[in-house]
Amino acid sequence: MASRGSSAKGKGKSTKGSRASENGSTAKCLKEWSTWAMKKAKVITHYGFIPLVIIIGMNSEPKPHLAQLLSPV
Repeated sequence: MASRGSSAKGKGKSTKGSRASENGSTAKCLKEWSTWAMKKAKVITHYGFIPLVIIIGMNSEPKPHLAQLLSPV
């Protein structure tokens, strides 16, 4: 029963101070999300570049075979 009373203390009307902390947490969340997205984009670019080049090469005219695309000559 005592734990109920202590948790009810934190539930009150928001004030100007808490509104400023909400803006700070929103900015922090946005920064974390953008960092996460950039890390994922870096990995996707790293592993997807060569397959993309192969796919583009196979869709060009004249149509080469995969061995012709991968050979250094």
